[in-house]
Amino acid sequence: MHIFKFIGAFGIILISLAILSKKRKKQDIFYIAGGLCLEIYSIHIKDIVFIILQLIFILAAVYDFKN
Repeated sequence: MHIFKFIGAFGIILISLAILSKKRKKQDIFYIAGGLCLEIYSIHIKDIVFIILQLIFILAAVYDFKN
């Protein structure tokens, strides 16, 4: 499997774990890490819409983590 596909798949797994997690801060960490993985993948595939959406997702997760 190509490394960037692995990173993207890992990001989906992390976001899925965040959904299943009951601890709020742990959820946020999984969301941030998963979002970063998907951001790397979206940069690799050069999809500008997905890059922007992932950036917004990451920023929202960081904001939620800090508050």
